Amino acid sequence: MVNIAVLGYGTVGSGVVELFDINKEIIEKRVNDEINVKYILDIKDFKGDKFENKIIKDFDVILNDKDVNIVAEVIGGATIAYEYTKKLLEAGKSVVTSNKELVALKGEELLKIANKNNVKYLFEASVGGGIPVIHPMKECLKANNINEIIGIMNGTTNYILTKMIEDKVSFKEALENAQKLGYAEANPDADIKGIDACRKICILSSLAYGINIDPNKIDVEGIENITLDQIEKASNLGYVIKLIGYSKKTSEEKISIFVAPCAIKKTHPLANANDVYNAILVNGDMVGNVMFYGKGAGKFPTASAVCSDILECLKKDIENEIIWETKPVTLMKPELKMLNDGVNIPVLE
Repeated sequence: MVNIAVLGYGTVGSGVVELFDINKEIIEKRVNDEINVKYILDIKDFKGDKFENKIIKDFDVILNDKDVNIVAEVIGGATIAYEYTKKLLEAGKSVVTSNKELVALKGEELLKIANKNNVKYLFEASVGGGIPVIHPMKECLKANNINEIIGIMNGTTNYILTKMIEDKVSFKEALENAQKLGYAEANPDADIKGIDACRKICILSSLAYGINIDPNKIDVEGIENITLDQIEKASNLGYVIKLIGYSKKTSEEKISIFVAPCAIKKTHPLANANDVYNAILVNGDMVGNVMFYGKGAGKFPTASAVCSDILECLKKDIENEIIWETKPVTLMKPELKMLNDGVNIPVLE
């Protein structure tokens, strides 16, 4: 039997627990072992919940239980989640996460701690929700030099822009709709200001180039100032406006990287990624362009990626192959031509 613990019983955490319950038979058949969610850590009470008997409030119970070898951290943030993750790795427990803020800010340190303690730190769910992108970049594209990454990496902003384009509603109205549907938080700043997309492009860039990319040093612009007039004029010129995360290693010492609303031609591979969908285009020197597409967020898509990482931890090879290091590098936003005629949005070819 494999005992696991889940830190956080919100949207993703409950999805992880439910997924293991719903697909228990097929999962255990594939790994030839029983998977038992032994603990769920949360500060709230969940009276009447199906898994109420597993919910605890004391983190040390998990930390000190030698029968728990794998922990899913889905708390979010980079404070208590960082403290817990570090302690777990140092205690010889593998950790998987969907926490893009923590991975972007502390990934280098946590990977080194995991390696030192002969355990895994995996984070497929931190970029693209349920879209497999981290593992394919690590394994399937390992024979390539990654030249460029371009992506729509935030489902909330993509939904808002899609509604503005298709339904011709204002940014404010589209945001309110996103909040009603649960796509946007009550405080949507991390999404609409480009912060979430910034963390994700930093993780992918760190992975691709082997260099730690600090999200605090990236040029970031959100979509809160995009108007219907800009969208209509861009459409008339044959373009759509999308929030784009972009990076390209132009030399050993320079990386072009930014997050901003960009005008892309309607014929561009990313142009038809609409609603809450994400699309990430990766260019390798041997393979050319490869695109990863799917739902970038949501309870079960993200839980699917977390659970896959948990099962990955069961493999005998426990070395973390994803290592990036802090090296001298210049991060800069490339000079892009502007789509004028009243649009005033950078064009991404």
